[in-house]
Amino acid sequence: MLRSASLRRTAPRRPLKTAGALASAALLLPLLSAAPPAGAEVPEPGSLQGQFARAAARHGVPESVLLAVSYLQSRWDAHGGAPSVTGGYGPMHLTDAVTALAEAPPHHSEGTEDARGDSSRAVRSGAETPTPVPAAGSLPARLRTLERASALSGIPAEELRTRTAANIEGGAALLAAAQRESGLAASADPADWYGAVARYSGADDSATASTYANDVFDVIRSGESRTTDSGQVVTLPAAPAVEPATEQVAGLGLRPPAAGPVECPRSVACEWIPAPYEEFGDGDYGNHDKANRPAAQSIDYIVIHDTEADWKTTLDLVQDPTYVSWQYSLRSSDGHIAQHVPLKDVAWHAGNWFVNAKSVGLEHEGFLTSPDSWYTEAMYRTSARLVRHLAARFDIPLDRQHVLGHDNVPGTVTSTIKGMHTDPGPYWDWAHYFRLLGRPITPSAGPGAAVVTIRPDYSAHQPVYTGCVTAGEACAPHGSGAVRLHTGPSADAPLVKDIGLRPGGQDSTTGVNDTGARASTGQSYAVAERRGDWTAIWYLGQKAWFHNPGKEPTAVNARGPVLTPREGLPSVPVYGRAYPEASAYPAGVPVQAVSPLPYQLLAGQRYVVGDRTTGEYFFAPVFDSSGHKVVRGQEEYYQIQFGHRVAFVKAADVRVSRS
Repeated sequence: MLRSASLRRTAPRRPLKTAGALASAALLLPLLSAAPPAGAEVPEPGSLQGQFARAAARHGVPESVLLAVSYLQSRWDAHGGAPSVTGGYGPMHLTDAVTALAEAPPHHSEGTEDARGDSSRAVRSGAETPTPVPAAGSLPARLRTLERASALSGIPAEELRTRTAANIEGGAALLAAAQRESGLAASADPADWYGAVARYSGADDSATASTYANDVFDVIRSGESRTTDSGQVVTLPAAPAVEPATEQVAGLGLRPPAAGPVECPRSVACEWIPAPYEEFGDGDYGNHDKANRPAAQSIDYIVIHDTEADWKTTLDLVQDPTYVSWQYSLRSSDGHIAQHVPLKDVAWHAGNWFVNAKSVGLEHEGFLTSPDSWYTEAMYRTSARLVRHLAARFDIPLDRQHVLGHDNVPGTVTSTIKGMHTDPGPYWDWAHYFRLLGRPITPSAGPGAAVVTIRPDYSAHQPVYTGCVTAGEACAPHGSGAVRLHTGPSADAPLVKDIGLRPGGQDSTTGVNDTGARASTGQSYAVAERRGDWTAIWYLGQKAWFHNPGKEPTAVNARGPVLTPREGLPSVPVYGRAYPEASAYPAGVPVQAVSPLPYQLLAGQRYVVGDRTTGEYFFAPVFDSSGHKVVRGQEEYYQIQFGHRVAFVKAADVRVSRS
């Protein structure tokens, strides 16, 4: 199985209840990298803006409302006629979940990572079972909007799925119907459509519906313009004076916001769905640990995951005491957030106990190999607001040394490297995400800088990946924020090797889950050499080249601290965790091995520094939290960007300088 899963991972101690068994009525929807369905339409150049205008006029919907709703659902992309994680089709995200599920190619999941990442616990695995296709009547209305759009517009369902103009027409019909059902006239003033927009979200609670509508009207006020996946420029002019009638939500009959001790910003809709903290007997328990953060330990990282499951399965899993845990889940269709573990406690999500003990985990509904609609604009926006809130609360820098993908978390020791997960993968749009975080990735140094930060043009940069549906077969072309690394300044040169992933010395591959020769947007590396349109960086103890032409650069020049082995050392070891020295452990706390990874940081090589941290170990192997201890030593470490994943080196082994 491909190691793409984030949620579908092995349980920490008890035999795993399988994700498939828990999701007997859940949707494991298709991989977007599958070929678009037959008949999927490619719009003629310049036609998309006109299609929105004509559909808005026919149904009496303000054009700005139609454009803004579509932007929040799809950023005006058509996705090649392929469906989203909630079975949504086209720019208006009309949902037909049963059809999407019936056409789904095989789903790849089940990594081998121990999500807790602490060797004090045994690991057992379970098998995955198939998920049956649910009956249409068993699905909520928000997963069947295409059927209603067809009835309202008279357009056949197949056309709504495959023809962009028809899909836009169907979305306009749904908005017009929502306005009528609210007892309101088809006003030309977009401010009068707040309730209809809230209803379009499909949310069943007023907080989520309002958050969605607020985002739509933020788009209307600020305006947007972008080139879509069909190569067309669509523009929504800014209308900063629009003040929507927010009181309309009260008349929609939605349930009030769920009560609970959530720790979310007011700008998102957040509910409390707690993960269980339960003891099973014989010292076994799940599915997280009680702690006292940040008083006892600082929170230094935010880890971005994708769920590799739909929303219902996600919630089923996090509420299973024999499974694992994370702090927050985010829903694809409307950006709704559920919190499961208090921020003071430690969730089991990243596969590295040092990182788990000092991080917050965010799971985003979606599939690594299905990027377009899985990662909706609605979800990107609420996720970014949540991350900004967490970063401000815990003083976490908003950079890629601290906002990590699950695929950037290192293996704890050599034996765990192969099992580490690879989500959210090469299709997560880190550049867009950091713009939403208010920290766009821009140059901080001039030509010839000693550091570069990866930043290709996401839409135009489309390296070939394989294995999205079938091993060895090319994925559908798609924008990516990752660049491929070669042993020489040529696309024909072999890819660099990762001896942790392949101890036998085999080459890295173009597989979508192969992180062995990949650098992603926002990651910074020390420059080793420049030659024409190619730049070499220090990466996993070797020189790694990527195409970086001056006219279409895939990296920006940057500055920052770098380190190298101190004088007299030919190499220094690299670690996957920053644990204390043996003498720091008190009686009763087993000493944790400070075990180096198989890589070497060689003299003359330089790596960008992320943080300096004291060695730390959170001792929490039992249910009774009164015995939990934070062991803190004298040994200090630097976190570095060593490969695609971060790593740690001892401060005593290296010399730090400005680039």
